[in-house]
Amino acid sequence: MDDVCEGKDFSFPKQEEKILQRWTEIKAFETQLERTKDLPEYIFYDGPPFATGLPHYGHILAGTIKDIVTRYQTMKGHHVTRRFGWDCHGLPVEFEIDTKLGIKSREDVMKMGIDKYNEECRSIVTRYVTEWEKIVTRTGRWIDFKNDYKTMDLNFMETVWWVFSQLFDKGLVYRGFKVMPYSTGCKTPLSNFEANSNYKEVPDPEIVAAFPIVDDPDGTAFVAWTTTPWTLPSNLALCVNANFVYVKVRNKFNGKIYVIAESRLSELPIEKQKKGVPNGSVNVSGNSNSKTKGSSSGKTKNVGDTYEVLDKFSGASLVGTKYVPLFNYFVEFSDVAFRVVADDYVTPDSGTGAVHCAPAFGEDD
Repeated sequence: MDDVCEGKDFSFPKQEEKILQRWTEIKAFETQLERTKDLPEYIFYDGPPFATGLPHYGHILAGTIKDIVTRYQTMKGHHVTRRFGWDCHGLPVEFEIDTKLGIKSREDVMKMGIDKYNEECRSIVTRYVTEWEKIVTRTGRWIDFKNDYKTMDLNFMETVWWVFSQLFDKGLVYRGFKVMPYSTGCKTPLSNFEANSNYKEVPDPEIVAAFPIVDDPDGTAFVAWTTTPWTLPSNLALCVNANFVYVKVRNKFNGKIYVIAESRLSELPIEKQKKGVPNGSVNVSGNSNSKTKGSSSGKTKNVGDTYEVLDKFSGASLVGTKYVPLFNYFVEFSDVAFRVVADDYVTPDSGTGAVHCAPAFGEDD
């Protein structure tokens, strides 16, 4: 390091390249492994990257942290085997091949032949090996690319199944439930990354649905606002904000009674009495479509002409109130479902102050 100098002529990139060249000349990494081979082994489990993409900032950051850990353990007197790996399983590889070959369905795969399809998938696993080795080496990480492994290797897959069997035999495996995005085409759950790869913003209809309160003498109903009406058959709860003020209002024209957040009264449809016709015949003006989950209640509405306030109460007082489900699909869960819960994610700037919850369509619910 005698040639290291300071000043305007010093270049960190060039100095790094000199160090990398020196490590290559003296086989620094290989020598370290040889010198520590009889020392206690430190096992470092490294999740390999997908074989279909190029390295990005996230890989470089995580790789640097991994390199620090393994170097530190070596300095502490361990032998640390470091082999680069490739994740060859899952939809990323299949997505690449489907795009390349124009495959749209399972029938297309069967027509092509599973063996030929699998070979196409295997063919792209090593596509970016050179780029990965170049970038990872340039970051100064010590890892073995020559003795790498692939998750499609038979011994790797057999090892994973052996480990799983050991966990199962020890009673450490259980069946759970988790809401996940699902591909009807691939017949498999999707990761968040895979689901977001086809994310689109589309116009959705917004509607307000009424949920009658069980055994209410006035026939009062909660009103919930949603931009995803197709999820209503899966409704299992309504969520309010415990800190909001809610009102009980009566429609002056038809006598119907609703519960809604006081700050969101403008979401209820406005009705006007027609001239020259019997009481009860009205014109109704309300909302129709929404491009986002915001409210379209920016128009000035004279709610008092249509509704009179009968009572006020806190959101907290509504928790536990049972309501009549819109559909009978999940009546077997009536003991625990179809009741009001509370959470702070209910906001005062959209909706009715009551959020329709359909657990099958998202973890929040």
